[in-house]
Amino acid sequence: MMQIFRVAGFAALGALATLTTLPLSAALAQSAPIPAAPKTETFGMWSTTVDEIDTGEDLRKTCVASTAFLDASGASGTLTLAISNGDALPPNGYPTVVIAMKNKDLPTGENIPAVFGDSNGKVKATINAMAGAGGKWMLNNRPEISLALLRAMRRASALDVTFADTPVATVSMDGFTKAYRSLGVSCGFPTGDVAP
Repeated sequence: MMQIFRVAGFAALGALATLTTLPLSAALAQSAPIPAAPKTETFGMWSTTVDEIDTGEDLRKTCVASTAFLDASGASGTLTLAISNGDALPPNGYPTVVIAMKNKDLPTGENIPAVFGDSNGKVKATINAMAGAGGKWMLNNRPEISLALLRAMRRASALDVTFADTPVATVSMDGFTKAYRSLGVSCGFPTGDVAP
């Protein structure tokens, strides 16, 4: 008889514990921010995504513009711009530029010389291979270099990319200007210095 009481007692305690935590869990679920579905648009070869998260204190937006490309060997890659309305915004800071692709022949490390441009002009910069992110290179985001690169992207129909004298790819800029303006509208920064 005592063993039956113990089992019944533990079952009752378990049910009581579940009932007392249920309202707390429901309250926590109600107070947690519910992320909105990302907003996407396409402009030529470029697409934009705006992801909003209501933190309860403010509305945090991450704005991304990206295009896909193929290198000379047929390997695929992406060129992506990303900025958040919590970052330094133009003209104090510009979107982070990342190139991602699976190409083991490209240099790794830090401060790799890179050239972006076309027959009308070139922008010299440095990039860093992102540690632990295999196949991703990020532009060293100094405002004057970023601004020059973004202006070259607006001007060019296609952008030739080279890392340490190794050709990476030629990337179409079809739709870039509209995509950049869309980032400005979504994340709240002026675009006149890049895409008037």
